[in-house]
Amino acid sequence: MIIQPSHKASPVTTYSVALLLAVAAFSIQISSAEQPPPPCHPNPLAAQDRATIVNRGDTEHLPLPLKNRLIRLADRPHSQLPTQTYAEADKRSQLFQYYLLDSTGFEPNVFTALLPGINDTVQLTATGGNCGLPTIGAVRLVLEPKPGLPTDPNHPKAFIDIFTDISNLFVINNESGWYEGWMIHDLKVAPVKMTPRHDGHAQFGAILPQDAAMLKAMGTGNNIPNNYFTVNGKAPHAPSVHDHFPNVQTNLVSLYLSMGAFNSLQQSDSHAYWEFNYLGTNWIHPLYELPFTGGFPDNFNGVPDALADGEIGALQSIVPGSGLHGIKNSPITYGDNPNLPRDPDKFDGSDDRQREFRYRNIPSGLAREIYLDVFERRASFEPSVTSLTGRLFNAYAAEVARVDTNGDGVISAPEGDPDTASDGFADNFRLYLSPTTFNRFAVTREINDGLIAPRFAPSQRAWILAGTMVSVNPSISASAGRDGDDR
Repeated sequence: MIIQPSHKASPVTTYSVALLLAVAAFSIQISSAEQPPPPCHPNPLAAQDRATIVNRGDTEHLPLPLKNRLIRLADRPHSQLPTQTYAEADKRSQLFQYYLLDSTGFEPNVFTALLPGINDTVQLTATGGNCGLPTIGAVRLVLEPKPGLPTDPNHPKAFIDIFTDISNLFVINNESGWYEGWMIHDLKVAPVKMTPRHDGHAQFGAILPQDAAMLKAMGTGNNIPNNYFTVNGKAPHAPSVHDHFPNVQTNLVSLYLSMGAFNSLQQSDSHAYWEFNYLGTNWIHPLYELPFTGGFPDNFNGVPDALADGEIGALQSIVPGSGLHGIKNSPITYGDNPNLPRDPDKFDGSDDRQREFRYRNIPSGLAREIYLDVFERRASFEPSVTSLTGRLFNAYAAEVARVDTNGDGVISAPEGDPDTASDGFADNFRLYLSPTTFNRFAVTREINDGLIAPRFAPSQRAWILAGTMVSVNPSISASAGRDGDDR
């Protein structure tokens, strides 16, 4: 990903559908056959599988770069073809966004490269399957045009399906490991609003003039409204193959939204499906876990020190609450009760008493608001606190309290419902980021560390794949057949 140091910069590509169709009408560029070298074995049905993807109803009209990537996946040895998108409404699902993934956009690590003296005598545990074919993938986002629901993917109540297809990830066998996909939102400098809240703090989603002055004075002056925020005030440095942990890393500040956990099939291909909506999925892990993952620095220009300080795994946050400087709940009341197991999918319902009240995570827009306190409201939010960890703990407790109406430090399903009023607003629409604001995507190699934050976040040390968002506008019909259950 390349981000230019100006307000016009955007790590997002938009494809004109009309242009793509015109190119397709002239010549469909189909990826050449790609079989593994000996002693690995080729796909004996490659021609048939390629033809299936070329002509299948959900893929035949896709943008050429995405279609070619799926054809390339189908050509290789696999357990199943790229997952078919079935409609979940009377009308076909609409592709509006995708990501193409590979292992080249970040610092090589022990999962993606053989490093002399480190792992050059053992087999790669993630990539390198099929005798060295490069690991690649594709992520498709389609909107479900359900009756009565929004057809604009930017609306917080829209229902969206996300399909991830990857070739060449070895199956994970040990210590409850898994792969996990993450949509990534890089923080931008918020707009300036002159009028503060009644308590003197900046309004939701904004900074005050004194904050803007401090941000602009940082580094080379990059941090002005609508630019990507950087921790040192210099031009944005996206993750790069030339990075070197821990001293040369991206200066962007990112929110990670989980796409769920998955493993690989026998032929080293992986296929994951996830739904993006307000029903507990457009929610971010507890940000107060970050200082204990191993990749979080404690000051704006520092390097991660959790390992040296013995802090990795020092927090176990399995009982929901608002963090180390917030409300701590009793495990008897808020723990995972075997008589009534915690069920984050119990979001909607006509009886609030039956909806989930023990969420550990928070809506994505509220997570962004916490990051504004920590990184951008340097003058208006606790200016005397210079530790990032301290600012994070304080901001988490403060912002959760604005939405947490019963004072238990947890955003329950009723409290997080988009139609619920909170903090002086008529609804909670502001609490949910649009999928179109997640400009990057990464896949990580996870291990059971007890945290739901990404391993080593926010660093790239557990990344195995990454890609940049491509917008499709206007959207394209991209489903075939009908799902058995339209929920």
